Amino acid sequence: MTGSAREFVVEADGGSRGNPGPAGYGAVVLDAATGETLVEAAEYLGVVTNNVAEYRGLLAGLRAAAELDPDATVHVRMDSKLVVEQMSGRWKIKHPDMKPLAAEAARVFPPGRVTYEWIPRADNKHADRLANEAMDAGARGEQWSPSTSTAELDAATDRAASAGRTAGSRRSGDRPAAAPAGAGEAADVAAAGGDAPSAGEPLPWTTTRTGAGSAAYGGGEAAVSGGGAIAGERVGRAARTGAGGTAPGAAEAPAAADVRAAKVVASPGWGPPDMGAPATFVLLRHGETPLTPQKRFSGSGGSDPSLSPVGREQAERVAESLARRGTIEAIVASPLARTRETACIVAARLNLAVTVEEGLRETDFGAWEGLTFGEVRDRHPADLDAWLASPDAEPTGGGESFAATATRIAATRDKLVAAYAGRTVLLVSHVTPIKTFLRLALGAPPESLFRMELSAASLSAVAYYADGGASVRLFNETSHLR
Repeated sequence: MTGSAREFVVEADGGSRGNPGPAGYGAVVLDAATGETLVEAAEYLGVVTNNVAEYRGLLAGLRAAAELDPDATVHVRMDSKLVVEQMSGRWKIKHPDMKPLAAEAARVFPPGRVTYEWIPRADNKHADRLANEAMDAGARGEQWSPSTSTAELDAATDRAASAGRTAGSRRSGDRPAAAPAGAGEAADVAAAGGDAPSAGEPLPWTTTRTGAGSAAYGGGEAAVSGGGAIAGERVGRAARTGAGGTAPGAAEAPAAADVRAAKVVASPGWGPPDMGAPATFVLLRHGETPLTPQKRFSGSGGSDPSLSPVGREQAERVAESLARRGTIEAIVASPLARTRETACIVAARLNLAVTVEEGLRETDFGAWEGLTFGEVRDRHPADLDAWLASPDAEPTGGGESFAATATRIAATRDKLVAAYAGRTVLLVSHVTPIKTFLRLALGAPPESLFRMELSAASLSAVAYYADGGASVRLFNETSHLR
């Protein structure tokens, strides 16, 4: 190595929207002494896996560094535990798609010139932005261009906002907690010899909020849909910003955030450009009824209660929030009174009509209608145990099983996707149907219904693409109620 050799830092990332799915990578070469950005690289790769995209990002970063100075020493920083451990020689490389890429990356510089470090995803935002820009360009039928990139600026803005939040936390006496490893790292560790699941999808609709309580179930208005302690599990989140958006800064006004979120949800999806815009279902749970705070089962076979005064106020608040976003093009509601009333309040604010869809009704809870979970446990313990154990079990008295509900919701989904292709539609429904939409979109097992919190008048969202793919974009958003 000559005396003039330089030291570089390479930060790289890759992503696949589907794993495998439309993919891209991003890489940046920094001057190790000054931190100055020397080279940015990004490329849309077509359909490959997440891990292959990460390796392609590493390879591009190393090649860019070698072009600057073939005698340089390089320190690679990536949030992929898999790539870092494999390139460091601590994990074996088993997957046939990754072996040649790893071998090629190892040949760019002589042995000993390159070191590797795992970093949290939050510290790899520049490369992450580049990868998402490349995927967004691919969705438009284009290749990424450095002349249009805002990745460095976006990453810097995020860092500044994060620093501001940390400083504010410290001023208030709070001690910031250590950032947990992201979902991507956990997946990489689990898949040491092969492809890991896609690390995390972008947040295209608005800021996701998970309810504070956990639910044993979420059927109807029962205790399980609030802060019940039957399952006692809390849902964690690992969120990755992407698909065209910098997370709003701490000083961004709520209205501006709503407008920004609305633009993102109305943007094309992640698939190839010939698929067109997705059908986006914004899923609104109805406002409270008199049974909701009492945590009673309230399905399609009970008393069909109307909204309480609190529920009507909740509907008015969500209507104002949706009006600010400005993206809803149609409203479809369950035939039950509480959903039709909620839908009509929103429709009046948005100047839209309401279409009633029978398939969006709540599950029929049979003889459990109007009872609390505890009352069902006392009166029908064996039936309740069977219902909690199997999606095929029906509530006492011939109610509707979770399996039957899922069949109905899947058929309703397909019908509405065909009717509203490329449009953003508000579906006003109930706990079980909304959770089932989300479960089916995620490919999650039936027991996942017991692990979701869904508050009254909350918003969730799923986008459906022409190739049959789905993307959960929002879950249990309730900021409009505060």
